[in-house]
Amino acid sequence: MGGYLFSIVLTVHVLVGLGVIGLVLLQHGKGADAGAAFGSGASGSLFGASGSSNFMSRTTGVLATVFFITSLSLAYLGSREVSAPVNIMEQGVPAAQDAIPTPAQVPAQQGESKADNIPK
Repeated sequence: MGGYLFSIVLTVHVLVGLGVIGLVLLQHGKGADAGAAFGSGASGSLFGASGSSNFMSRTTGVLATVFFITSLSLAYLGSREVSAPVNIMEQGVPAAQDAIPTPAQVPAQQGESKADNIPK
């Protein structure tokens, strides 16, 4: 259950993060207000001259709050799950290691010498 919850919260976190990035990039800066007051850019905005900043600012604030909550949730869920041993020595020796022969158990091959492979 913990793995599924972590995956769901992580997915929501990534999507909300992308939403915050998109909304911040769509918003006008403080310097754009002076230009809009003289008639440049106000007619091309999607939400009108005054509705754009209120709607997008509130939406960005809500998404930032959700992003903060999912960040804390991921930190909590990540600290609660122990998926692997901390130290490699805690793992122990797997059973398959017993099946691997040591060099002393491998029979020497007769007739093959490394000296025969040296070019003359």
